[in-house]
Amino acid sequence: MGILNTLLRAVTWWNGQTLNTQIYTWRNGKKVGEDEQGNTFYQTADGKRRWVIYNGEAEATRVSPDWHGWLHHTFDDLPSEKPLAHKPWEKPHLENLTGTALAYAPAGSLRRANPADRSDYEAWSPE
Repeated sequence: MGILNTLLRAVTWWNGQTLNTQIYTWRNGKKVGEDEQGNTFYQTADGKRRWVIYNGEAEATRVSPDWHGWLHHTFDDLPSEKPLAHKPWEKPHLENLTGTALAYAPAGSLRRANPADRSDYEAWSPE
């Protein structure tokens, strides 16, 4: 199974890290933290470059706002050491659910199990 995983890393970028990223991380990366989803964050020794190795599919919305700010040099403090202050009305971070079964479907959508009454729908017809 090890050879298959190595081959997959060499030719895919969407599921974990590629072989080149693994080599770069091994040579230049300093692990600085991990988030609740298991994504691992690195930076170079001089702190100029920062990156994330995703735990599974490489989907940018899986990075929380705290770590996103650190990745983009919005602030220098690590979220694991100095978490951002959150308002009580803020909802927890969710990844982009578009294209999944959990995606938002408004009332009347055909994607809902029981679409709402569509009596308010009036089809357009040309004159």
